[in-house]
Amino acid sequence: MRRILFYAVVVLLTAVFIVPLLWMVITSFKAYSSAQQSPPTWLPDPVSTYGYEQLFQPGSQNPVLRWFLNSMLAATLHAALVLVTASTAAYALARMRFRGRGMMFALIVATLFVPPATLIIPNFLVADTIGWLDTLTAVVVPGAASAFGVFFLRQFFLSLPRELEEAAVLDGANQWQIFLRVVLPLSKPALATLTVLSFLSNWNDFLWPVYVLFSADRLTLPAGLGLLQGAYIADYPVIMAGAVLASVPALLLFVLAQRYVIEGVSRSGLKG
Repeated sequence: MRRILFYAVVVLLTAVFIVPLLWMVITSFKAYSSAQQSPPTWLPDPVSTYGYEQLFQPGSQNPVLRWFLNSMLAATLHAALVLVTASTAAYALARMRFRGRGMMFALIVATLFVPPATLIIPNFLVADTIGWLDTLTAVVVPGAASAFGVFFLRQFFLSLPRELEEAAVLDGANQWQIFLRVVLPLSKPALATLTVLSFLSNWNDFLWPVYVLFSADRLTLPAGLGLLQGAYIADYPVIMAGAVLASVPALLLFVLAQRYVIEGVSRSGLKG
């Protein structure tokens, strides 16, 4: 009975996550009239590519492919910046001895409790002052100093055996060489996990790009897909086709990095 109950819970949780994705894909292949039926039907009748045709229609006012490329570029650069800033800060907090290290780490972790919405106006004013408004730089750079990334990588670095670093010191390696040639190669699972999380965080961000991007050809995909929703009418096949397009990179990234993500998460909490 315990095994049956376990598998029943697993199937139920799987359905909770899978059913919305299936509904999204199925609706994207419905005709406009079929998607408006009440009560809604599961299977598209007839199967139609209307949503995708409207989404990629030449000369459309909504440059979806441009939004897709903007999101890919912004999310990739953001993830790369997070890796650089978080890994260097986490290594210093995990391995280097200096006054105020504990207080500094506590302050960094404390920022995780600050609601992100409260930072929108200060970040907007800074971006305006620097001249980053309506550029992808405003989407890439703010948030690149990730407090979660520092915390996550620090926990992983603490789990690495110090003997490897001591052996490198005996071989004449300095602190920078130890970080690049010993610590980072051993931290691939944690780095892959942080890359996936940082990429998805930027990829799915809707509110901040809406505030700082104004031109239609500079929008990211989540902000651009919001334009597909009309004030008085909802073209569900087109909206769901856009959602499918937005989901594909995230799903592929997770599938490719799944092994590293699981290993990174499991090892990052071994030592505090």
